[in-house]
Amino acid sequence: MPIVFVHGIRLSGTMWSPVRALLQVPSAAPDLPGHGVRRGLPYDTEAACDVVAEVITGLGGRALVVGLSLGGYVGIATAARHPDLVAGLVAMGCTARPGGAGAQAYRVAGRLAARDPEFANRVSRFALRRMLPGPTGEAMIEGGLSCEVVPAVVEAVAKEDPIASLAGYPGRVWLVNGARDPFRADEREFLRACADGSLTHVQGRGHLTVLADPGRVARFVEEAARQASPCPA
Repeated sequence: MPIVFVHGIRLSGTMWSPVRALLQVPSAAPDLPGHGVRRGLPYDTEAACDVVAEVITGLGGRALVVGLSLGGYVGIATAARHPDLVAGLVAMGCTARPGGAGAQAYRVAGRLAARDPEFANRVSRFALRRMLPGPTGEAMIEGGLSCEVVPAVVEAVAKEDPIASLAGYPGRVWLVNGARDPFRADEREFLRACADGSLTHVQGRGHLTVLADPGRVARFVEEAARQASPCPA
């Protein structure tokens, strides 16, 4: 079962390189619109889902989708729109409802970043290297950062209803959160929405630091790929 990885906001597919390097199965990690090699393209959820769906089709037409943060929300949206392509979903750090006060805070941060995206990119590079020193942090920034896209991403995610999307997806879902991740806020509601779901906490980890141990992540997603449905439900 191939695996398609979806990256977080302002990052690119290279963030998954340390995990992908340890896999024994085919994988891909495309850049979403407005990010990485697609920097400058307009971002919206439909276009993001189209990118993921196209990559799955290129890998044979069915894959496990793994996403973190924005990537998790995109994975949920893709599963709802293309259940025939998504054999299973590992959704990490994305179990908070995207509206409300949290979205407003991101709107403010996004507007500030968009005023001087190159400065915001430099700050992000520094923060990511401090948070994830070594190859994992370098992978986060290798494909370039795109802080100018943050406002468009926040608005697109805020328009989605990921809980309804999960309720409409019949496949297996693994919800994974760092125990210290604030995006855990509504995880139980997300779990209840899943037709066949589980919830895993990574102790001692936060939002992005769930990737601090690439080997552990690789083992988890390969086991998920083994359990994912090879045929549409």
